[in-house]
Amino acid sequence: MISVLLVDDHELVRAGIRRILEDIKGIKVVGEAQCGEDAVKWCRSNSADIVLMDMNMPGIGGLEATRKIVRYSPDTKIIMLTIHTESPLPAKVMQAGAAGYLSKGAAPQEVISAIRSVHAGQRYIASDIAQQMALSQLQPQAENPFASLSDRELQIMLMITKGQKVNEISEQLNLSPKTVNSYRYRMFSKLSINGDVELTHLAIKHGLFNAETLVTSE
Repeated sequence: MISVLLVDDHELVRAGIRRILEDIKGIKVVGEAQCGEDAVKWCRSNSADIVLMDMNMPGIGGLEATRKIVRYSPDTKIIMLTIHTESPLPAKVMQAGAAGYLSKGAAPQEVISAIRSVHAGQRYIASDIAQQMALSQLQPQAENPFASLSDRELQIMLMITKGQKVNEISEQLNLSPKTVNSYRYRMFSKLSINGDVELTHLAIKHGLFNAETLVTSE
C-alpha cells in the first residue's frame, strides 16, 4: 500500500485529489496539510511514502518544505503538483530533492502513474516540463532572469508575489526583516527592477504566474 500526504492550501484541490486516489487500489491518502510548515511537522511525527506538494502556499511554501522533508524524512518522496511549470522552478525543485514534478493540469492517470513510479524508486517529470527543462539548458541565462536567483531569493520571490509582507516573511523563515530586505534588494538588483510590483509583473511576463492566479489565490 502506497501512503500519500496531500499538501495544498486549497481545501477544494485536496478534496479533488483525495477523491481521485481513494478509488485506486494500492494507494491510500493518510493525511492532509494546508501549508509547508504543517507538512514538515506532519512528516516529523508520521510517515508517508509520497507527498503531493503544492509550490506556492502561505508560509515557507513548497520549495522549502520539500528541502526540509527530504532532510528529516529521507524515505519520503516528494512530487510537486503545481500550476508553476516555467523555468527555473522545476529545476530548482528537483535540485531541492523532489522525485517528481507535475502540472495541476495533468490527467488523473498521470498523477497515479507518477505516484507509482516514484514509489518504485524512479523520478517522474511530466514530458512537457522535462522538455522545457532540457531546452532551458540550451538557452542563454538572459532568456529567463529568474535563473540567476539563489534558492533563498527564489523562495522570497514566491512569497512576495503571493502578497506576503516583509514582516510576515521574516517570521515564517526565521530571518530578521533586515535580512529579508537584503535578499529583496539583491534580487531587485539581479533582475534590474525597483520594487515588488515590478517583480510581480516580471514573474507574469516570464510565465511563472498569471494575473488571474494571483487574484484568485488570495
